[in-house]
Amino acid sequence: MKVAVWTTERIGVCKQIVLAGSLCLLSGLVFAQAQTPKGMADQRAESVTQVVLGILSYARWPVEPAQLRLCIVGPTEYTDDLVKGTTQATGRPVTVRRLLANNPSIVGECDAVYIGKLTSEERSQLFASLTGRPVLSISESDDQCTVGSLFCLRVSDEQVSFEVNLDSVARSGVRIHPNVLQLSRRKPAAP
Repeated sequence: MKVAVWTTERIGVCKQIVLAGSLCLLSGLVFAQAQTPKGMADQRAESVTQVVLGILSYARWPVEPAQLRLCIVGPTEYTDDLVKGTTQATGRPVTVRRLLANNPSIVGECDAVYIGKLTSEERSQLFASLTGRPVLSISESDDQCTVGSLFCLRVSDEQVSFEVNLDSVARSGVRIHPNVLQLSRRKPAAP
């Protein structure tokens, strides 16, 4: 008799263990599914950082800054990795900070601006303030790359590419190595 009671208790405990294990597995699957999009967002942010640093490495200012000052202006989607700050391959540090579009510091304290979502008026005011200043601008938003930005990012799940606005480059005062222009013309790899 004792064996039967023991077995029943044991079966009850085993059922509880199996149930708890199943719940753990299911919650692990839900957690993994919840992490998948975040993992993709992290990947995009890292890819954007690589592309932005690559673009900056091809740029030359009239007076080369010892420390490159990158300002992020407006709400962005892909700058989580970039805001941590970094060092270029040349060893030059890149400091990153967020500023509002109407901040007068942009003109004197930014060597490059990474532009997020702005209203048409904010964009116009920003580019008007940068006119005649050697400031490299990179636009994250999906504009046509015709409104003042030197570079416009194209972010997809597969890759991060960019377009170059040659008129804006010519007026910026920042020299861009011709190799970066070749990079912008590359076609995405076929699957």
